[in-house]
Amino acid sequence: MWQSIKRRILAGLLAIVPIAVTFWILKFLFTFLDGLAAPMLKQIGVEIPGLGIILTLVFIFILGLVITNVLGRTLFNWGEAILTRLPVVKTIYNTIKQITSAFSGSTMKSFQQVVFIQYPRKGLWTMCFVTNQSENEQGDVFYHLFVPTTPNPTSGVFIIIPKADAVDPGISVEDGLKSIISGGILDPGESLSGKLPSVSSTD
Repeated sequence: MWQSIKRRILAGLLAIVPIAVTFWILKFLFTFLDGLAAPMLKQIGVEIPGLGIILTLVFIFILGLVITNVLGRTLFNWGEAILTRLPVVKTIYNTIKQITSAFSGSTMKSFQQVVFIQYPRKGLWTMCFVTNQSENEQGDVFYHLFVPTTPNPTSGVFIIIPKADAVDPGISVEDGLKSIISGGILDPGESLSGKLPSVSSTD
């Protein structure tokens, strides 16, 4: 009886937690963005719910325009250099920047596809990204691979392996990055392990 009650309570929690967390994040973003411009609007006697969000987004858009030109980029780099010299701020800023840059257009384009290889030893499957490929004089094709670390996919190692030693799981680069950043918690599509051959088949 008690086990049945616990199972139903757990099922209810699993159902409501994602909804509650999503609502909390949206509420936090709304409050945060609206609160950025609220003090300035209050000084001029304007209190319209949601107007702060619009003004904040307009400011972010203008900031994007500024840093995409030479002068704005120079000023931004100068300010960034100051932040990276502050002990505690440096760690926080660099970590957040690396994670966000993992989803930037330039990073996504540099990764051609997701593959699995047996690394660092046979029997251990590691997700990595193809950055290029080449051939030797005999015509054998090799993958140039970036093997990222978890949860920061902007650091890792570069290796070259025969293309035949890589397994294509058929997932997108974006899904691969999400899986790596989450430490495997986010498993795109069906179970990734189901896409891998047995170790004996690759011996």
